[in-house]
Amino acid sequence: MLKKQQIIFNILAIFLFSITISNAELIKPKSDIKPSKVVEIQLLGLQKNDLNYKDSGIEQTWNFAHPSNKKVTGPLNNFKRMLKGDSYRMMIDHLSHTITQLGTGENWAQFEVIILDKEKIYHKFNWQVEKYTIEGPLKDCWLTTMVSNPIPLGSSI
Repeated sequence: MLKKQQIIFNILAIFLFSITISNAELIKPKSDIKPSKVVEIQLLGLQKNDLNYKDSGIEQTWNFAHPSNKKVTGPLNNFKRMLKGDSYRMMIDHLSHTITQLGTGENWAQFEVIILDKEKIYHKFNWQVEKYTIEGPLKDCWLTTMVSNPIPLGSSI
């Protein structure tokens, strides 16, 4: 009887482990993801940066960075350092955010993003996404081409 319980326990453990792995998968760009959803996916990742594993939120954000943006920021490790640096660290583990569309065209959209950071200070960003038009796996996907430097808006206290 003990051996049967051990087998059931092992099967259950494998099942739970597979659920955990599937929840840890990052969202990949797809052509049916709308521009505002791209920004939301990135911000939710940054808001819970270490949810799936260390820096999974930064990696989620990286997934939706336009190739031209990646050329400027450098490889993923440089991108991580940049986001953890003085200019953008308020995005990591922020408390809340709002996304407001400012303008849109056939292949671009711009948003105002306001973040409430861990110290309860608001910061405003301009966030731009563009539709990738070159043939390949990213064709017709909306990807981030620019995030402005933050503009501090003051405290919520």
